[in-house]
Amino acid sequence: MKVHSITPRIYAIHADIRSDDLFEGIWPIPYGVSLNSYLVKGEKIALIDLVRDWVGAPGELAGQLAAAGTSLSDIDYLILNHLEPDHTGWLGEFLEINKKAIILATAKGIELVNNFYFEHERVRAVKNGETLDLGAGQVLQFFETPNVHWPETMMTWALDGGVLFSCDGFGSFGALGDRVFDDEFSAEEHEFFEAESLRYYANIVASFGLFVKRAVDKLSNLQIKVVAPSHGIIWREHPEMIIERYLRYADYLEGSREKEIAIVWGSMYGNTENGLQHVIEGIEEEQVPYTIHRVPNDNVSWVLADAYKSEGIVIAMPTYEYKMFPPMAYVLDIFERKHVWYRKALRIGSFGWVGGAKKEYEAKIAPLKWDSLEPVEWAGAPDEETAELLRERGRELARLVKGA
Repeated sequence: MKVHSITPRIYAIHADIRSDDLFEGIWPIPYGVSLNSYLVKGEKIALIDLVRDWVGAPGELAGQLAAAGTSLSDIDYLILNHLEPDHTGWLGEFLEINKKAIILATAKGIELVNNFYFEHERVRAVKNGETLDLGAGQVLQFFETPNVHWPETMMTWALDGGVLFSCDGFGSFGALGDRVFDDEFSAEEHEFFEAESLRYYANIVASFGLFVKRAVDKLSNLQIKVVAPSHGIIWREHPEMIIERYLRYADYLEGSREKEIAIVWGSMYGNTENGLQHVIEGIEEEQVPYTIHRVPNDNVSWVLADAYKSEGIVIAMPTYEYKMFPPMAYVLDIFERKHVWYRKALRIGSFGWVGGAKKEYEAKIAPLKWDSLEPVEWAGAPDEETAELLRERGRELARLVKGA
């Protein structure tokens, strides 16, 4: 990777992580993810956000700093917008190399520095609105943006160049290669990154939509010319695009969702799958778009992304040992954790000797406050009467979604 100039004194440094590791220990990253740090050179030198020792990221950091005419030991201030270990995991090694740098973070961030890395001396808390003058016209200002997506989070603003260093805010999955700016990618590539930014948001930020809106409101008076997150594209031509995208995602939490249906299904021997085809026929008659995921075959990361944006949800699963199909129970647990609330929903499923999924399912979705249609359950394979009922339920759900 190479270093990239944002302004004559501000540089983007990044490492592309391509690994079978799961992001946060949960989410697959088959297309990789970037770890972005930023160098600001005044009379003093600041490094904004760090890396963890992951697929050679510290070596990329050191090499790109050298290409920008500096080194790890030259850093005067290390600004930690967010203390999650993908941005701080190499902090102990950095402090061994650099004996002078002062760590700046919010007060809650400083607590985490102490708790994670046992550093008590070279730390200083900054307050909301506080500035740091590096000299040579480079002034940084700090804005607390709690719960985007940890309580200690802040964003840093460079007055010269109008650069917002937003850490996990406005981020995305997907490795970048040797292009990092929005104007360097094709329309087709932007479609890919939009899908990966939705998946990133749904997986990482989804529960905190209210705080995303508060952060954007707090920053609304800034003349933002560049949005520089710690994962994904750096937006210098159309910074408003990623901000508007995140606001749209935040609105999904409260009701302004896409008029689509997310179908999530699992089947043991094909009987639930057979019934689902009739539901889909009804949805298609009403010409409502839908996405479809089979569990556990499809990872919940993608299931969640489509469910998060969609007004309607179909849950299709068989009864398993008098309870829910276990992979679906996990999906619904994730939906609760990520606040997939207030959807129009339909549950269908087959059973063998006897049903039993209903009680567990209703308890699982109670916190989600779904507006549920009457479910359809049947023994064995669906007969023609059941098939027509399933088609009608599909039509009914589609009409509700269209009217939402």
